Amino acid sequence: MANKLYQMTPKEIVGELDKYIIGQDEAKKSVAIALRNRYRRSLLSEEMQEEITPKNILMMGPTGVGKTEIARRLAKLMDAPFVKVEATKFTEVGYVGRDVDSMVRDLVEASIRITKQSQLDEKYAIADELVEERIIEAIIPGKKKSAPQQNTSKNPFDFLLNSGGYQSQKQQYEQQQKLEEPEEKQDVQLAREQVRQQLRQGLLEDQFIEIQVTEAPKNNTLDLNGEGMGIAIGNIFGDMMPQKKKTKKVRVKDARKILREEEAQNMIDMDQVEEDALRNAEQNGIIFIDEIDKIASGSSYRSGADVSREGVQRDILPIVEGSVVNTKHGPVKTDHILFIGAGAFHTAKPTDLIPELQGRFPIRVELENLDRDTFLKILTIPENALLKQHKALLETEGVEIEFTDSAIEEIATMAFLMNEQTENIGARRLHTILEKLLEDISFNIPDMEEEKLVIDEDYVKEKFMEKIHPEDIDRYIL
Repeated sequence: MANKLYQMTPKEIVGELDKYIIGQDEAKKSVAIALRNRYRRSLLSEEMQEEITPKNILMMGPTGVGKTEIARRLAKLMDAPFVKVEATKFTEVGYVGRDVDSMVRDLVEASIRITKQSQLDEKYAIADELVEERIIEAIIPGKKKSAPQQNTSKNPFDFLLNSGGYQSQKQQYEQQQKLEEPEEKQDVQLAREQVRQQLRQGLLEDQFIEIQVTEAPKNNTLDLNGEGMGIAIGNIFGDMMPQKKKTKKVRVKDARKILREEEAQNMIDMDQVEEDALRNAEQNGIIFIDEIDKIASGSSYRSGADVSREGVQRDILPIVEGSVVNTKHGPVKTDHILFIGAGAFHTAKPTDLIPELQGRFPIRVELENLDRDTFLKILTIPENALLKQHKALLETEGVEIEFTDSAIEEIATMAFLMNEQTENIGARRLHTILEKLLEDISFNIPDMEEEKLVIDEDYVKEKFMEKIHPEDIDRYIL
C-alpha cells in the first residue's frame, strides 16, 4: 500500500513536524529515520525484509515537552495504521485493567478503517454516477403498472403451474404493455433528462425526496472476553435473511451522501480489505506506548502495585519481541510493528524497566526542558499557536485582541520561571497563564464596547500582581 509519509525524506518528515512542534530536534530526527527505514525495507527482497526488524524508540522527558504531540502529529500525517495506548491502562491480567493484546487488536481495527477508506475513495467516482440515477428515479419514478388480476382458483396447482385463466390474462397484459410502453418511456426519459440538468446545476439540493436504504442489522455481540473477540449473534443467520429496506425522506444533498456511501460499500470486497489491512498492520503498523515509566518499579523493594507493574512489563514483552496475536479478523504477527515508548521518567529511570524490555527499545531519545526562547516560539510560530487560538476564539464575538511583543516576552518569562520555581509542567504552563490573563476579557466580552484590545507588558504584570505579592506568584499559578 503506497504511503505518502514513508516516501517523504527524513528532512521532509521533520519539516512537517516543525510546523506544530518547537525544538526537540533529536526526537523528531529519530522518528523520521525510523519511518524512512520502513520505506527502505519495503524495497528489499522478501527474504531480507523478514530479517530486518524495526528499531524501537524510547522517548524520555518531562511532561509537556512534546512526546505525545509528536505521536499525535505523526498519526495525522500518515496513512499507516497507528494506535496510541497508555501503559497504565494495562495491569497484570487477572488484576484489573485491559488485556495487553488489545493494543494489537486496536491497531488492526485502525488498519481496517484506513484500508476500507482508501478502497471507498477509489469507488466514489463510479458510485456518484449510480447515485445520480437513483436520485433522478426518486424524483421522476417510472409509471407504476397495475399487475393483472390473479386467478382466484382455489386449486393451488393451477396457480403454481400458471395454468387456467391466469396464463391468458398475463399474455393479454403483456401485449397491452408493449403497445403503451414506447410513448410512456419517451415522456419519462425527457423529464428525467431535465431533472439531470437541474441536479448538475445544483438547483434541487434542498428538495425532499424519498429513498430506499438498506437497514443495518442490529449487532448483538456476545463478547466472550471483553476484548472485542466476541460472536455477533445477529450475524450468524444474517446472511440467510433478505436485507431489510427502509424508506427515508431526506433532502437531495443528504440523499447524495447516504446513497454514495451505500453504493461504494456495495462495491468493495470486505475479504480483500481484511487481507490487505492485516498485512498493512503487520508491515507498517506503529504502536505508541505512552506513560511507559508508570509501569517501571522505582525501587528494589516490591510489593502491592509494584508486583502488578512488573507483570505489565512481562505481558508487554512478548508483543514487543514479536509474537502472534489472535484478532477477530485473523492472526497478526507483531515482529515488524514499530513500537515507540514515551514517559517522563522523573521518579523511575529507564534502567528500572526489566532488562529484556530495555533491550527492545535500543534507540533512546532525551527531550530537552523548555527554556524561555522556546516558550516564545511556541506562543507565536506553530500553525496552531496558542495566541492564534485565543485570538480566533475572541474574534468570533467581534473583538480583536493584539499582544505587544513585550507582553509575549513577559508571558514566556513568567511560564519559564513558574516551571523553574514550582512543578515543571512544560508547555502546559502557557495554557494556565493565558487562561488567567484573558479570564476577565472573556467574561465581559458580550457587554464590551471596544472592538480592539491591546494587551501589553503592564497588563500582564498587573494581572498577576494585583491579588498577590511578588514572592507568592509561584504559588498562585497552578
